[in-house]
Amino acid sequence: MATKKNESGRKIIADNRRARFDYHLDDVFEAGIALTGTEVKALRHGQSSIAESYVAVADNQLELVNANIPIYEAANRQNHHPTRSRRLLMHRREIDRLLMAIQRQGKTIMPLKLYFNARGKVKLEIAIATGKKLHDKRATNKDRDWKRDQGRLMRDRG
Repeated sequence: MATKKNESGRKIIADNRRARFDYHLDDVFEAGIALTGTEVKALRHGQSSIAESYVAVADNQLELVNANIPIYEAANRQNHHPTRSRRLLMHRREIDRLLMAIQRQGKTIMPLKLYFNARGKVKLEIAIATGKKLHDKRATNKDRDWKRDQGRLMRDRG
């Protein structure tokens, strides 16, 4: 399996590392996903991707759009479409809070991680995000490089 286990018992399937570079992340939420059986079996192999995906609003519900869950080879004609829209399962109050942030404040919802929780359920970590400008991205690069150099200096002296 290509999944790695986190300290909280979560097995991370896919991680959207680019989201932390391109967006300022505000509030983080956990959402369930409505999946078919072949999608869950394909996720157990750990070859999915959420790098190109985003969260959209459809009929006052949230949907994960363009997430790639590859076809499960052992299934025959009951297989799923790899990039279909998948409904996110959240409490109504949380959905309303996210919708208000999108409509009033002009923010977006970014998927961050796709994982199996401790009970074996597939969950998606999403965040309310604001896009970074070019100078913010440069500052992020500068900070990351400085932290890397700082670690090297401490390791060499210590």
